[in-house]
Formats: sequence, structure tokens, C-alpha cells
Amino acid sequence: MKLLVTGGAGFIGSNFVHYILNKYPNYAISVVDALTYAGDRARLANVENKISFHQANVADFAAMEELTKGTDTVVHFAAESHVDRSIADPSPFLNTNVLGTDVLARALLKNSVKRFHHISTDEVFGTLELDSPDKFNEQTPYNPRSPYAASKAASDHIVRAYGESYGLPFTITNCSNNYGPFDSPGRVVPVFITNALEDKPLPIYGKGQAVRDYLYVYDHCTAIDMVLHNGVLGETYCVGGGAQRNGLQVAEAILDALGKPKSLIQFVADRPGHDIRYNIDPSYIQQKLGWKQTVSFEEGIAKTLEWYKANESWWRPFKERMDLMRDKGLYNTKKVTS
Repeated sequence: MKLLVTGGAGFIGSNFVHYILNKYPNYAISVVDALTYAGDRARLANVENKISFHQANVADFAAMEELTKGTDTVVHFAAESHVDRSIADPSPFLNTNVLGTDVLARALLKNSVKRFHHISTDEVFGTLELDSPDKFNEQTPYNPRSPYAASKAASDHIVRAYGESYGLPFTITNCSNNYGPFDSPGRVVPVFITNALEDKPLPIYGKGQAVRDYLYVYDHCTAIDMVLHNGVLGETYCVGGGAQRNGLQVAEAILDALGKPKSLIQFVADRPGHDIRYNIDPSYIQQKLGWKQTVSFEEGIAKTLEWYKANESWWRPFKERMDLMRDKGLYNTKKVTS
């Protein structure tokens, strides 16, 4: 198979590239990434000789048209995905997530690519009540509440509309909060881990009550793999981790695992319009494709902690680069995202 991965130098995309290379060593894999603040080619350093890497923006039609020639399958991770950044400036999110998806989809149609898999998020569904038993599923109406969520909702609608109007051979997955190796400093789990390792405060929004459903990135990769090889074209699959935790619980789990004091917890001003709870029901992908979560939250946090302790040479320069951008006003957000 000739596989193109957009956003393959990002957190989830790079994990997927490593996963596919390990499971399907005969696949010809190309990676395209714009290498913005969230992209880091160092995530692919140990597999550079096994892939073809291209630096380009998905909103560049000429580049996408050329890169998708002769491609069998495209997995579309490329996106601006930092909620706080979207609140500070929505424009890049609209350009990459909406226009970029449109451009990529049109290039795929022109080159008759056989399958397009679009990676989306549970944030398109909005928020759930804190004590509600409800979960998001494939029939949940969209109700995005941040510019990031709205841009991803729009991209999902574009993909489905192109399927109906032009026959785009698509599948979509809406996933919950991923965590694991190569997660970008600036997101909640790596912020908590790296700050705790340095005995710095762990900043938690509001009172730390906002709940997210945590999904270890390896399990997300296995779900995408199943959808690519067995999923029905035109279908959407929700992928959840079955691990609801609020910000305070995540911080305490990390501090406990590292033997650090709870006094490192620091409550900060809440994000505007902060969604209070997400929760994904993965029963459809479990029933239809046989997908199962294999890594519990406790196991996943332990694995992630060990990875960060062993890979300071990767995360420290990344974190310093993001801090420098923030100091120069190029990264105008708060420090933690959901």
C-alpha cells in the first residue's frame, strides 16, 4: 500500500507512522507536515530512512495534488489543534482545518485516491453535564463551543459533503483526549509531567473539575488501523478510552507516580467557555470492527512517565522553543489545554 500521512510530524500522526511501520513494514509511507509549532521532525528521526518526508501545507493545492499522485490511502491528521490558541486567533484554524481539508479532498478526488481517512475529535459534540450519564456517539448532534472545535466540525462536514456530492471515499474517526509518547509540551499531560519532573507548579484550570476521556495514543492507532483495513466507506467511528478523569485527578495521578507533593498543584483562571465534560461511547467500533482498548489509564500514565523520563533530550528543546515563542508573543495562550 502507498500511504500518505498528513501531519505525520505531530503527536498522534508520528505515533501512527511508527505503529504502521512496525506492523506493515512493506507499506510505502509518505509524510507531509508544515512543521509549525506543533510539528517536530525529530519525532520521526529513527524512521527517516523508511519514509518519504515532505514539508508542505495541506492548504497548498499544487503540493497536495503532486503528493497524492499514485497514493492508495491518505490519513489526515494535519490540523491546528490547540484550543487556547484558537481562542487567541481563530484564523490559522480556519485556514488549516477547514480550507486545508477542502484542498486535500479536492486533490484526492482529482487523483482518484482509493480511501481518505479523516481524524476528528470529540470536541465537535460540545459538552456534557458533569453528573450526566450521557456519552457522545456517532449520532450525537454537533455543538462546537470553541473556534478549534468549530473548525474541526466544519472539516467533518466538508468530508461528508464531498462523499455525497463527489463520491469521496472517506471514513472518519472522532477520538477522545490522546496522551502518550511525543505529546506536545503545552498540552495537559506533558505539562504536568515535565513540570513535576522539574518541581514546578502544575497549573489547573478553575477548580480542576473539567472531565476528559483519556485515550492512550497506541490504542487510537489500533482503531485507525482497523478502520483503514475493515471500516465501511462513508462511516464514522467514535473512539474513546473509557477513562474519565478531571484535571485534578490527572495531576494527582502524575504526582503520586513520581512521588511528588500535592503542593505543586496550582489553580489558575479558567479558560473562556471551558467545556465541562467529554465522554465517548466506543461501542459501535467495538461491535462492528472488534476494536478493544488495551491500555488502562494507570498503565498509560506509567508508560508515558517512563517515556518522558527517558527522552528529556526530545521534550526539553521542544518546551524551550514553545516558551521562546510565548515570550516573543508568537504563542499567545495560557499554558495548558484540554
